[in-house]
Amino acid sequence: MLAVSLGELAAQFGCELKGDPAATVDRVATLSDATAGSISFLANQVYRSVLATTRATAVIVRRDDATEFAGNALLTDDPYLCYARIAAVLHPLPAYPEAVHASAIVDDSAVIGAGTHIGPNTCIAANCVLGERVYVGAGCVVEAGVHLGDDTRLLPNSTIMHGVQIGARCIVHPGAVIGADGFGNAMSRDGWVKVPQVGSVVIGDDVEIGANTTIDRGSIENTVIADGVRLDNQIQIGHNVRIGEHTALAAMVGIAGSSVIGKRCMLAGMAGLVGHITLCDDVVIGGATMVTKDITSPGVYVASFPAEPDGDWKRQVARFRRLGELTKRVRQLEKGKSDNE
Repeated sequence: MLAVSLGELAAQFGCELKGDPAATVDRVATLSDATAGSISFLANQVYRSVLATTRATAVIVRRDDATEFAGNALLTDDPYLCYARIAAVLHPLPAYPEAVHASAIVDDSAVIGAGTHIGPNTCIAANCVLGERVYVGAGCVVEAGVHLGDDTRLLPNSTIMHGVQIGARCIVHPGAVIGADGFGNAMSRDGWVKVPQVGSVVIGDDVEIGANTTIDRGSIENTVIADGVRLDNQIQIGHNVRIGEHTALAAMVGIAGSSVIGKRCMLAGMAGLVGHITLCDDVVIGGATMVTKDITSPGVYVASFPAEPDGDWKRQVARFRRLGELTKRVRQLEKGKSDNE
């Protein structure tokens, strides 16, 4: 393990240090599970009481919370952000040697950058371009004409379809499929006629794509995922969708075709967008919320139904079904009152 002194961490990440600058840490841990040699953090006040008993060598806290911990502390305005950066230092991504496994199939026309690692049972098709230090995990399929930027990682069993472009320092988690056909069909008298999906997918730099997430290729123009986007697991992105910089989508979000999501938006789990609508920058969509029209003002939008006892829910549904009748009666009463005046 890599051991780093608190003095080094404080200097690197602009923290105020309370305690011994020579003390070292080599791993991160929760407050409750921490032991000597680990560093933890407090970002949620729910866990403030645990500070007094944690055995961590150091904690990352706001200045207001530092009095609750007698040991070493890194003081910062945003403990969670600081923790993320320190965790990346103490737990770096695995390093892989430059190599092409004997079982990999790499087309002669593919361009492979220096330091790239291609794992077992992979397929790199014709005219692919892989940048420097790219990692292609076991069982990945990279179809013809794909471009992968420097330091991008395809984790095992991910599939990149033909012509897709992925920028630098991206991470594609296992089972993700990028560039499969979008859902394009035209109805004829004899049934559905498949609409060719002739666009591609263009992904910027520093994008992370979760396990079993799918990003469909464009029907005519490209599907575009901008720099810094974060996609959780099991997300569906339809054809021609455009997602702005640093937007984050949580698990099981579904985005129908040709929707546009602005910059720095956040969509909670199971949220959905119908097709051909636009979200402006800085919009937050709550869990299980369905968006059916454009959102033009930044803010938080929620329209889900939290779980409640079955009997209460059934009574509310019954009342809802009678709203039409009640509305009609109210109108009749108002009309009668108006006629009598």
